[in-house]
Amino acid sequence: MPTYAYACKDCDHAFDIVQSFSDSSLTECPECKGSLRKKFNSVGVVFKGSGFYRTDSRDSKGSTVSAAPAASPAPAAAPAPAAAAS
Repeated sequence: MPTYAYACKDCDHAFDIVQSFSDSSLTECPECKGSLRKKFNSVGVVFKGSGFYRTDSRDSKGSTVSAAPAASPAPAAAPAPAAAAS
């Protein structure tokens, strides 16, 4: 369940509360009974720990990248000679 941050418009009391997605937003401050506003953070998802990079949690022998050299491109065909106009 997500944690939501609230702040009172009247007394500036701020707190976090765990609520279900289906729960309605709180409207009354528990300290002064004033009106609340929901605070929104700039980051919705925070990734912590390893395993988020291509090199994490991989062994050296299980690589899917081929070590073979790239094939050279085919030589370009020479343009056909222009016919002489008479």
